[in-house]
Amino acid sequence: MKKYLLDTHVVLWLAENSPLLSIKAKNAIFDAAAEKYVSIASAWEVAIKITSKKLHVEGGLPEFFKMLDDNGFGVLPVERKYLLRLPDLADHHKDPFDRLLVATAQVEGMIILTVDENIRKYDVPSAW
Repeated sequence: MKKYLLDTHVVLWLAENSPLLSIKAKNAIFDAAAEKYVSIASAWEVAIKITSKKLHVEGGLPEFFKMLDDNGFGVLPVERKYLLRLPDLADHHKDPFDRLLVATAQVEGMIILTVDENIRKYDVPSAW
């Protein structure tokens, strides 16, 4: 069974029904046989961006979590084993949230759904 980890922008674009969401990403998201997850770090990133006025989410963070629940996305905690992987990652990406997603996907054997080309430089399966 395929397991996908959605990058933060994927979740936001899905909520907006954005044309930026690729067909391949939509197919993965709506594949009933696949497991889909979002890191709690993505919710943290959204909270920071909402607070700093860099992002507007109608309904705020509660609506973000509702959207995760409504779409059946599991929410992964930040675990020690993900953090222990971080020092071993190449320096392709400076964003700490994205680096955590890479580490999480590597440890859990997940495919990252992302448009971010820097994430795709890592030794981790990705799809877009």
